Amino acid sequence: KAISIVAALELGRRRKNADMQAKPQITSSADAYTLMRPVMEDLPHEEFWAVFLSRSNKVLEKHHASKGGVSGTVIDVRLILREAILTRASSIILFHNHPSGNLKPSSQDTSLTRKISQAAELVDVKVIDHLIITDAGYYSFADEGML
Repeated sequence: KAISIVAALELGRRRKNADMQAKPQITSSADAYTLMRPVMEDLPHEEFWAVFLSRSNKVLEKHHASKGGVSGTVIDVRLILREAILTRASSIILFHNHPSGNLKPSSQDTSLTRKISQAAELVDVKVIDHLIITDAGYYSFADEGML
């Protein structure tokens, strides 16, 4: 019985250490792209994701917010903010892909980014970037001075 207890404690210790190592820190748009590229690259449809970060910019959770069609997807700002609050996020990075390969943000992309940023400010959460991911690379709203 004692061996079972010791083994259970060791498994718990290992799991705790694995969880601590599994939370990368985002320090740039390149880090954010590296985190989400495997998830969003080569998709034949648009998807929208939000990554919630701690005060030290460590990833708390990746949230799949929407899956759409070839040329667009619908986003509910309230659901993104709800998840941000539940995960106790200090900041958010938004992501969506363009299956067409076009890196230029549309007017809807810009409008949505502004809308989510303004809503997040009301609950003391900051949108620090919005990345558009394509097979050819990424576009960062923060790097381009649009946030």
